[in-house]
Amino acid sequence: MEECNVYLSCNHLLRSNAANAVVYMFFVSVVRYALVLLVPLSLILSSYLYLYPVFHLCAFPAPEHDASTAYTNTLRQHLPFSTHEATKVAPFRLLALGDPQLEGESPLDDPKAASFPNLAKFWKDALLLDGTNHNPLQRLRHSLHDLIDFYLDDVPNFLEAYRKRLDHIGNDYYLGHIYRTMHWWTDPSHVTVLGDLVGSQWIEDEEFESRGWRFWNRVFKGGERIFDEVASTPSESFQDTRILGEYPAAWKQIILNVPGNHDIGYAGDISPERVERFDRVFGKPNYELRFQLPVNGTDMEGDSTEKGDDDPVIEEEKPVPELRIIIFNDMNLDTPASSKEMQDQSYGFLNDVITSSHDVDRQALFTIVLTHIPMHKEAGICVDGPFFDFYDGYFDNGVKEQNHLSQSASRGFLEGVFGMSGNPGAAGSGFGRNGVILTGHDHEGCDTYHYINQSDPPEREWRAMKWKDAVDLGVEEQPGVPGLREITVRSMMGDFAGNAGLMSLWFDEEDWDWKFKFVNCQMGTQHIWWIVHILDLITLGVGLVYGILVAVEKFTPREVSKKHMGNGKSTTSNGVSKVGDGKLDSYLPEYLQTTNGKLDVPGAGKKSLRKKKSKRNL
Repeated sequence: MEECNVYLSCNHLLRSNAANAVVYMFFVSVVRYALVLLVPLSLILSSYLYLYPVFHLCAFPAPEHDASTAYTNTLRQHLPFSTHEATKVAPFRLLALGDPQLEGESPLDDPKAASFPNLAKFWKDALLLDGTNHNPLQRLRHSLHDLIDFYLDDVPNFLEAYRKRLDHIGNDYYLGHIYRTMHWWTDPSHVTVLGDLVGSQWIEDEEFESRGWRFWNRVFKGGERIFDEVASTPSESFQDTRILGEYPAAWKQIILNVPGNHDIGYAGDISPERVERFDRVFGKPNYELRFQLPVNGTDMEGDSTEKGDDDPVIEEEKPVPELRIIIFNDMNLDTPASSKEMQDQSYGFLNDVITSSHDVDRQALFTIVLTHIPMHKEAGICVDGPFFDFYDGYFDNGVKEQNHLSQSASRGFLEGVFGMSGNPGAAGSGFGRNGVILTGHDHEGCDTYHYINQSDPPEREWRAMKWKDAVDLGVEEQPGVPGLREITVRSMMGDFAGNAGLMSLWFDEEDWDWKFKFVNCQMGTQHIWWIVHILDLITLGVGLVYGILVAVEKFTPREVSKKHMGNGKSTTSNGVSKVGDGKLDSYLPEYLQTTNGKLDVPGAGKKSLRKKKSKRNL
């Protein structure tokens, strides 16, 4: 009977091991086939995510060439053993990003929810730590109430708080991915962020500093705040003019930050304290930059060529090609404003810009204005129509919200900074200076052409239409119709497909004037970033599990091999293979082999297994 029990135990053990081996091998095969599916999918999606400008054919427009040529030339910059054509690369390439709006702790309903306040209150009420004298029934009632609030309020608030914090971290790296990828692929000469760097002007200084740290260390890691010595004030002497193309690596890392309403407030809530902290963390709110462009084969002071030994021909002196970039806080141009001091500073800077400008008829001059609130335009041209709201009884009834500048403020930009006029008898025939305005604020983006028809009656006014319509109708080329293009750059936030603007500016020596083109490049919503990285983590996790399973299978000995289980063969101690007869002997280890139908177990005696009780007794 004892031999029979040993026999049955061995039989059960072997069957159990065989079943476990089958389950183990099935699990290994499932993991292996999962990797076959996950690895290619992760590689494809990760390649798209980290090379999305390549797949979207994004590139800075090339001078006098089509988009395919610009893309091919950009591609050649990143290929080994290949050189690009420098003549197809614009000397000024501006990477324009709009409205990142970094959020933080302020959007949380209760920033202290993660500390479980009701749980802390439970211990105070249960142990009477606050000194309150309660009888046992009151203590029980308050304690139970605190526990209910803990489970129904603290726990959900805790989970929601950390969900939002995780979302903020993911959003930071999503925005940072856009900046780094576009910065690497397109190789800009300059970078600007067109306002609303943070999500609210009402946050405390500590929160503002925290978001500023995230801005420079997560989103725009590697970027630098512009030096105060470089950010010049307008001057007629033009002493701070620099050469375009000098120190390219340094200018490529500098971020030209424009203040937005979420950074310093509208005219009704702007304050010196908010402007000061923006200045300290992100840079000055008002300044200008001037660059001159050396042109090959042209003497900037006038070129003389020899026609013969005694007959020199003196060519007409040409003005030096010059680029002027104006970073301007237009948040408090409109009235009423709560801070007259801050408004006077904006007006004073704008007046300095106007008085220090070159003559409107000067050639080879291009002006770029970087500001936040767009110019005035009628409803229907862009997503945002004209809108103004004011504080009722607070902050001197100042501007609370606005979509566009007022008509008068917009006219001041066009006629003051750019010198345009509806009067054909004005200097330069009223066509003013060549240039462009880049703005943010309208997250959907817009491309507009502002113009004035000099043939209209005396009450002629500035009008606006979509740039595409202006090109189709030929408005920008009509005589007697001065105009200027304004580009509102679409937001880089995930809800707006992670957009980035690419503006190329180059000098045409034949026309002796500047020309520019602008295109957009979008990555996709933030969900793409999350899905790809979650899929990558899953793939890495499954790969790690598979590696562990393979290592366990390799270094763990098994008593019953797949060969034994598969063909009914067993191997003796002398290495001779014998064919099993379908009985248990074929699968037992050597010390459990039977001899003439008897189980050989040390110390168990040699009783025949045939001498057993009836099946019923068994």
